[in-house]
This record gives sequence, C-alpha cells and structure tokens, in this order.
Amino acid sequence: MMMEEHQGPVSTLDEPVFQTILRDVKMVGFKLYHVILPRGNAEKALRDWDLWGPLVLCLALSVLLSTQYQDNQRALAFALVFVIVWCGSAVVTVNAQLLGGNLSFFQCVCVLGYCIFPLTIATLVIYIVNLFLNMHIAVKLPVVGVCWFWSSFASYGFLGQSVPETRRILAVYPVLLFYLVIAWLVVVQ
Repeated sequence: MMMEEHQGPVSTLDEPVFQTILRDVKMVGFKLYHVILPRGNAEKALRDWDLWGPLVLCLALSVLLSTQYQDNQRALAFALVFVIVWCGSAVVTVNAQLLGGNLSFFQCVCVLGYCIFPLTIATLVIYIVNLFLNMHIAVKLPVVGVCWFWSSFASYGFLGQSVPETRRILAVYPVLLFYLVIAWLVVVQ
C-alpha cells in the first residue's frame, strides 16, 4: 500500500530560482505601473514592500549621473547620488512616522525609491540626447520639472493617505525637497 505524501504550502525555498526571479520582476513591474499611473488606490502595492526596485533604480540613476563626470570624480558622484537617495528617503520616512504615519519604515522607503523612476527616465533621456548634442539647461529644466512633479505626485498618492490630514503638509514638504535635490542633480549633470 502506497502512502500519499502530504503537500503543504510551497515556500520560496522549494521553487526554482527562475520562478522566484520572475515573481520578483513581476512585483517590481506592478509597483512601477502604479508609479507610472499614480492613483489613490495603491494599498495593494504597498502591502508587500521590497527594496529590489528602489535598489535597481538608485543604481541606474547613480551610474547615469556619474558617467557625466570626469574619470577621477565618477566614484564620488556615484556615492553622492547613492547616499542622497538612501539617506534622504530614510529621513523623509522617519519624518512621516513621527507625524503619525501608519506605514512601516521599509514600506515608506520602498515607495520613495520606486517614485524615483520618473527622474531616472529624465536622466536617461538627457544622457541619450547629450550623446548627440549638448543639451542646454533651458531644455533640461522643463523635462526634469515635469518628472519632479510626477515623482512628487506619485509619492503623494502613496504616502498622503498614511499621514493624518492635519499633518499632511508637514509630511509632503520634505518629500518635495527630497525629489527637488535629486532633480537638481539631474539638471546639472
């Protein structure tokens, strides 16, 4: 007589590596979709936070911005962008939590990291255009300004609901400054 083996819930340790990577890529794509088309209904995207997408976006932004510097300053530029993104998002997160936000630390850092996507796109566009012709700052400002607004609006859609309404301005102001600093780095590249 053969006994049937009990099959309990499958964990990620039991699945193939390709399936795990594919699941993570789909999750990153789902969150980027919510940044591209920000709507007020983003609770599902926030429920499962991850730092893969923000890490990839931060690395892409750092690499793109550091390539515009001289060889002896590239490492410093890369580190500067990396530190600004991660320390800035940590400061904004702590501020939101001190104001009564109901997001966890990593959920907030995840949201701020994903909302860098429009500024990363602006950096990529400016980088590609600069390969063929030197883009004047008067052309960069509107492009980066739109992406700054887009990043700020997307993060407001995520974070605005988590902070009490009476303190929402105090929570959003540092977010605007955070993205403004990153936008300025993109403009001056």
